[in-house]
Parts: sequence; structure tokens; C-alpha cells
Amino acid sequence: RIDLVVHSLKDLPTEEPPELEVVAVTDRADPRDVLLARRGLLEPTPALPLGLPDGAVVGTSSLRRASQVLAAHPAVEIRALRGNVPTRVGKLRDGGYDAILLAAAGIDRLELDTGGLERIDLDPEVLLPAPGQGALAIETRAGDERTSELAALHDALTGRCVAAERRLLELLGGGCHLPLGCLATEDETNGLRLQAVLGQVDDEVTAAEVARVGGCAADPETAATICFQALRLAMPEVVGG
Repeated sequence: RIDLVVHSLKDLPTEEPPELEVVAVTDRADPRDVLLARRGLLEPTPALPLGLPDGAVVGTSSLRRASQVLAAHPAVEIRALRGNVPTRVGKLRDGGYDAILLAAAGIDRLELDTGGLERIDLDPEVLLPAPGQGALAIETRAGDERTSELAALHDALTGRCVAAERRLLELLGGGCHLPLGCLATEDETNGLRLQAVLGQVDDEVTAAEVARVGGCAADPETAATICFQALRLAMPEVVGG
């Protein structure tokens, strides 16, 4: 019998079965995405912050990442990329791609050797991560006294931030495959600043448009609602209701 599970929060559904509960979300690792590329390929500029040349083959199977990359660099080619993190990096080294996109937390937790490759850690202003990215969630049976002490591992600030991100995901009715990027941070008034981007990608993943919004509020629910309403106005064809 399994007493607890540790999840990457970005892969955990927003709806919990009634017999399970998340008792803790630990201190968040780097939530950003990383662009890994063959050395000498990238030449970032203010106009083209990823620095990808026209025709570059970029590996990702994430519609969130693909939509943001295509919106910023429409002349690149998006090619599906699957496998675990070391496998994906190996495919880049083998020449199947010019560049690939991965989560910084995954690379760093594995202490993966990226020597010989160029690495750019992408600020949220360039590419917004998935809801909950970089955070780990500890899930147990609801009301299990034997695992209740794990609640001491909960990080309150991380919990508030990811609550806003995941609530926005829930309002949009999407799962982990929705092309939504968002990141909540604490502002100077101890409130939350939530940035969000929603993408729309064609069936061939060759063109995309995105809507980017933001909002500040004292609590996760209000921050998520502000961004949801703004996205509904910006992309009524994508966001129903």
C-alpha cells in the first residue's frame, strides 16, 4: 500500500479525488523554462529575445511553449519532442534539433550535464511557465493521521502562488495540455501579481497567436478571476462563458 506520492505540481490535475488530498507544497524551485541549443546558434536581441535563427528546428511537445515561441519567432519550425529529460537532451546532442525547451527545475534536480550546449534561462517576460511549474506536491490519503506531520513541509508563499495559477487553469476548464502559461509572485504589498498567457495554435503547429494579461490582488481567487476575465475578453473564441 502506498502512503504518499510526490508529484510535479504542474502535472497534477486540479480536481482531487475525495479520498486524496495535497497536504504540502514545498518551497518552489526555479519555475522558468530553459532554452538549450547548439553552441553558437543563439543571438538574442530585444526584438527576438530567444535569439533563434529563421528555420531553426525547436523541439517541444508542449502547446504552451510552442505557441509562445511561434508568436515571438514565427519563422522557426516546431518539432515534437518526447522522452524523459536525459533522452530529450540526447536527441539535441545527436542533431535531431537545433534547440529544445525544458523546465529549469527538471534539469537542475537531475544535475544534468549540459556541457557543450548553450543554455538560456527564460524570464517570465519572455516565456511564461506552466501553472505550478517548479513546485512539488505531497499527496496522501485524506485524513490519514500517519502522514499528517508532512504538512510541516508546506511553504505558505509557494502555496498561495500556485493556488492562483491552478485556479486560473481550473477556471479555463483545462488540464496540463492547455496552452496556458502563468506565474504568480508576491508583490511589494504582500499581495499577488499573476501573469498569464493563453495561446491558440493551428493544427500543424506552424502558426500561433497569444494573449497576455496580468493582474494584482490580495488573494489567489481574485487574482485568478481578474486574469480569467481579461483572457475571456482577449480571446473569446478560445475562452467560453
